[in-house]
Amino acid sequence: MKKTFLFLAVCAMTGTVCAQNVELKSFNDSASYAIGRDIFRNWEQQQLGIDARIAGQALIDAANAQSRLNDQQAFPLLQRFQKEFERRQMEQEASKNPVARENIEKGEQFMKEISNNKSVYTTKSGLKYRKVKEGNGKHPKATDRVKVHYTGTLIDGKKFDSSIDRGEPLTFPLNQVIPGWTEGLQLMDEGSKYILYIPYNLGYGTRDMGDIPAGSTLIFEVELLEINPK
Repeated sequence: MKKTFLFLAVCAMTGTVCAQNVELKSFNDSASYAIGRDIFRNWEQQQLGIDARIAGQALIDAANAQSRLNDQQAFPLLQRFQKEFERRQMEQEASKNPVARENIEKGEQFMKEISNNKSVYTTKSGLKYRKVKEGNGKHPKATDRVKVHYTGTLIDGKKFDSSIDRGEPLTFPLNQVIPGWTEGLQLMDEGSKYILYIPYNLGYGTRDMGDIPAGSTLIFEVELLEINPK
């Protein structure tokens, strides 16, 4: 049944003549064909740019316990593809939201201006940061818990959150916050203080979040107090 499903799915996705020779004799046969058909239509509608023939070959290889990529090679590719897919989704949502679109444009201009500052660094994702104070050299991993003090502002200087004002640092798992924080804090070492400039796609995207308007670029002054506090 497993190989039959894979065969039907490959035929449906690649559009090869093999699908014409398949007889749908049972409910499972028809459901398998319907799933392959739905996958292909979903890819088309979302304009993912996936080559259906290559994806079909991967299904055939998997059915034969073969693969042209190992897990270490495939995982970063899938991560990159997922991020690109999310970015395009956000752009589509922003095109329908005038407020988000305006904030995105203002944020892009702001990020372009601060790029002229030699003390501001930029990562591949578009995150920018500036080092205020160095720490002891110990960096957190995405799976660690961290304790931080921080102040968050918009690019117009409006403060929207601050653990300092509350008088209590925040502790959280690093992989359960916005992508800009997950990436940015891994650049820091324990005891350091950085300013993170987070574009909308690494923040809250095109949705409002409390006092943060849709499409906002965020600025956080963050001090990494402790990694995996007891």
